[in-house]
Amino acid sequence: MKHSTEQLHQAQQALSPIFSGIDAQVKHNLGRVLDAFRRYRVGTHHFAGVSGYGHDDLGRQTCDRVFADVMGAQAAAVRVQFVSGTHAIASALFGCLRPGDEMLAVAGSPYDTLEEVIGLRGNGQGSLIEFGIDYRELGLSADGDLDWPALETAISPRTRLVLIQRSCGYSWRSSLSIADIEKIVRIVKRQNPDTICFVDNCYGEFVEDREPPAVGADLIAGSLIKNPGGTIMTAGGYVAGRADLVEAAACRLTAPGIGSSGGATFDQNRLLFQGLFLAPQMVGEALKGNHLTASVFDQLGYRVNPAPMVPRRDLIQAIELRSPERLIAFCRAIQQYSPIGSYLDPVPAEMPGYESQLVMAGGTFIDGSTSEFSADGPLREPYIVFCQGGTHWTHIAIALEAAIDAIGPKD
Repeated sequence: MKHSTEQLHQAQQALSPIFSGIDAQVKHNLGRVLDAFRRYRVGTHHFAGVSGYGHDDLGRQTCDRVFADVMGAQAAAVRVQFVSGTHAIASALFGCLRPGDEMLAVAGSPYDTLEEVIGLRGNGQGSLIEFGIDYRELGLSADGDLDWPALETAISPRTRLVLIQRSCGYSWRSSLSIADIEKIVRIVKRQNPDTICFVDNCYGEFVEDREPPAVGADLIAGSLIKNPGGTIMTAGGYVAGRADLVEAAACRLTAPGIGSSGGATFDQNRLLFQGLFLAPQMVGEALKGNHLTASVFDQLGYRVNPAPMVPRRDLIQAIELRSPERLIAFCRAIQQYSPIGSYLDPVPAEMPGYESQLVMAGGTFIDGSTSEFSADGPLREPYIVFCQGGTHWTHIAIALEAAIDAIGPKD
C-alpha cells in the first residue's frame, strides 16, 4: 500500500497544471448555469411539485427552460419518468423516426443497451427495425477513428436521422469532442439539410465549454444519474434541442396530445435544480480522477484510453487489463472502497440490455449512478475495465490505491 500511495502522490504532483485547467473549466460552466438561473428567476417557489397528471407544474416548466438555456437549445424536457439514458434516447428515436425512414450510426456500433432498441439483438419487443425503420452504421477506420471520407457520401434522401454517440461506450475508440460533433453536423447537413443530427450525450455534459446544440445538433438526450444530475438526482433523464423534436420525444414518453405538458415531478424539483447547479463541479472532480487513473495505470504498463495528459471528452477512463481475473480483482477493490456496500463482492452476471456478462463495482448512493465513482466491464476480450464519475478525486485516489495493490503491474 505504501508503494501505491507514493505512485499516486507523484501522479498528483505531475497533474497539478491539468487540475488547475479543469478548475477554470468548472468556473466557466458554472457561470453558464448561474446565468440561466438568474434569467429565469429561480426561487424556492419552484421547488414545490404537483400531483396527478402534473399539469401546470411551474417548477418543471422553469427547469425545462433553464436546462434548455444551459444546453444551448430551443427547448428541453427534463423528466423523472425517464428511467434511464437509454429510455430518453429511445423516446427521441421513436419520436423522430417513422416506418420507411433510415437511421445511420456514424461512430461505429452503438452502446450495448441500444442494440435491442434498434433491433440488432432480441425480437418481438417493438424495436425500430420491427417498426420498419432501416438501420445502417459506418464502421470505424483502421486506427479507430471515425471514417470521415465515408461520412462525406453516406447520407441518402432516406436518411432521416444520424446517431452520434458522444461517448466511447464499451469500445476502445476515442470519445467525440464538441469539435468532432460540429464537423459531423456540417458534413451531414451539406448532404441533406433535413437529416436530424441526434447526439447520445451521456457522460459528456459539462466536460467542455459548450453542448452539442450550440454547434448545430438538432437533438440530444441523456441521463440525470450521470453528469447533469450532479450526483444527487434520484432518477430521470432529459431531451433537449429543436422545440418540435423535443415535443416529438415527449409524446413518446407520455402520449400524443400530452407530450411535455404532463408528468408530475413527485417533489423532485429542488433536486433537479440543485443537481444542475452542482453538475459542473462534480464533472470536474470526475475528470481529475480520470487523469489520475490514466497516469498511474499507464506507468504500471497497461494500455489506457484516453492516454495520460490528453484533454478529456467524457467521464469514462478505460484500462485494458487482458484477463478476467484482473477485471474482477479491480472491481472488487473499487467496491471495497465505495461508501455504500463495501462488503459486497462483485461477480460477473447477466444484466438487462447487455450482450455479455458484466462485472460491476458501484457502491453508490443512487443505484446505478455512474456520475458517482464506479467501475465495470463486460467479461469479454480484451477484458477492459471502464471507470466512470467520482464526486471528489480524493475518493478516487483512495480506491485506486487498493486497485493497484490488487492487480499490480502488467508484467
